[in-house]
Amino acid sequence: MNVADNIRQIREAMAEAARRSGRPASSVRLMAVTKTVDDDRILAAIRAGVEIIGENYVQEAKRKIEKMGNESEWHMIGHLQTNKAKYAVRLFDMIHSVDRLELAAELDRRARADGRVMKVLIEVNVSGEETKSGVPLATARDLVRAVALLENISIRGLMTMPPWFDDPEEARPFFRALRELRDQITGEGIPQVEMRELSMGMTGDYAVAIEEGATVVRIGRGIFGERPAR
Repeated sequence: MNVADNIRQIREAMAEAARRSGRPASSVRLMAVTKTVDDDRILAAIRAGVEIIGENYVQEAKRKIEKMGNESEWHMIGHLQTNKAKYAVRLFDMIHSVDRLELAAELDRRARADGRVMKVLIEVNVSGEETKSGVPLATARDLVRAVALLENISIRGLMTMPPWFDDPEEARPFFRALRELRDQITGEGIPQVEMRELSMGMTGDYAVAIEEGATVVRIGRGIFGERPAR
């Protein structure tokens, strides 16, 4: 099955999950995660109308954007080193992986120098796994309040990556926790904070994530197949 067919099937499943949660299909956007994917297959996804391309590495994104253009949005989803902030600000439409004030402050400084406002999501480590990036759930609201004071940063929502489970239902509590955090932050009415986005759900569990409120699902294997062994 080719990339376009995979995308069509995923969109159908996304729409059904959205209906189950009482939302229109248009409330959830599809991100194609392109780590290790060859250029031709990425271009096929863009031609098939994928709204967002998700990249893990700044240098790889730079090469791809220069080749493929900006027909789709380009989002940074990988761990971002502070010293790469100036490049990230110039390349990406949104950064999903802001997990510390030091990074947010550097993004703010670089965005101000470039005369733009950088849209970001706060990455939350809902599970508490040491191997995962993200601000701990208990201190996420504190980070949101601090980042909200930066004039050239616009907080648009939250991102998380739950543990991997054979049964996607086991991921549901983690997605629900992020949605509940979103609702709590929204209730505080923090200036300059718009909790529009919940970036959560991947190939194995995106339907459950949508049922729990995801607005962006990050799909790699489901679109492009298994990654090559390296």
